[in-house]
Amino acid sequence: MDGSFVRPAVTLSVAVVVAWAAAFAVERLVRRQRLRSDATLWLSLGRRCKRSFRITVIVAALLLALPYAGLGRTLVSVGRHVLLLALIASVLWLLIQLSGVFEDVTVARFDIGVSDNRRARKIRTQVVLLRRISIAVLVVVAVATAVMTIPSARSVGASFLVSAGVLSVVVGLAAQTTLGNLLAGLQILLTDPIRIDDVVVVNDEWGRIDEITLTYVVVRAWDNRRLILPISWFTTNVFQNWTRQEARVIGSVVLHVDFSVPIEELRAEMHRLVQESPLWDGLDWVLQVVDATPTTMVVRGLVSSADAPSNWDLCCEVREKLLTFLQQHHPGALPKVRADVVESAVPIRLPSTNRADGIGPDHRSAPDHEVER
Repeated sequence: MDGSFVRPAVTLSVAVVVAWAAAFAVERLVRRQRLRSDATLWLSLGRRCKRSFRITVIVAALLLALPYAGLGRTLVSVGRHVLLLALIASVLWLLIQLSGVFEDVTVARFDIGVSDNRRARKIRTQVVLLRRISIAVLVVVAVATAVMTIPSARSVGASFLVSAGVLSVVVGLAAQTTLGNLLAGLQILLTDPIRIDDVVVVNDEWGRIDEITLTYVVVRAWDNRRLILPISWFTTNVFQNWTRQEARVIGSVVLHVDFSVPIEELRAEMHRLVQESPLWDGLDWVLQVVDATPTTMVVRGLVSSADAPSNWDLCCEVREKLLTFLQQHHPGALPKVRADVVESAVPIRLPSTNRADGIGPDHRSAPDHEVER
């Protein structure tokens, strides 16, 4: 091997080994903390930042050792620029992973699985949106920094700024929808109209907010369908948010029964059902006659639960057991069709069947008006 390449190879190899050893020591420290504590921070750091941290440390060590490698000025200049671009990319990767660690820690601290999860859902939604915004900002800054490391790009930048006004108009017209969604995402972040796991009704579809991004919102319908809506839709349209103030939900049970149903007995049965159900939160229940049609009486019951899934199951349970109660104890109180049979004053004549085959009228017989004459 040529002696001129021994020193650079040894210098850069030592830098890689030292960087790898330092990264390995930090990883062992994180692993030790993870074994001692069940905190989400150490688990998330070890899972998300291991590779990005190792690559960042190695690239930084190479960049620091390059001037002492004994290479020519041209090779040092090219190598420094390449390593600088690699360092920008690795630092961007590491920062994105650290934002994910922050999200994991926040989500673990504020659990949305509890009954009263309004504050947890609010903070989780804000953290998710802030992370996405920060990632977008970091990418823009990293790309701008990488471009500015190119000497020719600096001279082009002056002439580029002259046409910035025209370019901004063109970009604004071309990306009007995207920019509108981004601004809508910032508006939702600040005003807090929806949160992750909110129970909403959009376009007559009942569902829960499953995901919120800077450009769209995913609503999980009751049958596990996913409705993908632009985030600007929630700032320009009317929708229902059942858990805007609290996670507690009041649901309704509507029955169409006959007018002869004993309301007080039906109300007592519903009270017994909600008291025996573990899905009822023990706060609200009521049974009322809310309407009457020409054939039925409309009875509505309201029941409350700690959250939307429990309330849905409670409504189905109460509805089913009330119908079973009516079938077993008051079958006559179920809806029925009434018809009044009135005897006609004019007798109805049936066509004559005097044909030989016994089918159809006998065309040989005289018409009715001829018989009367």
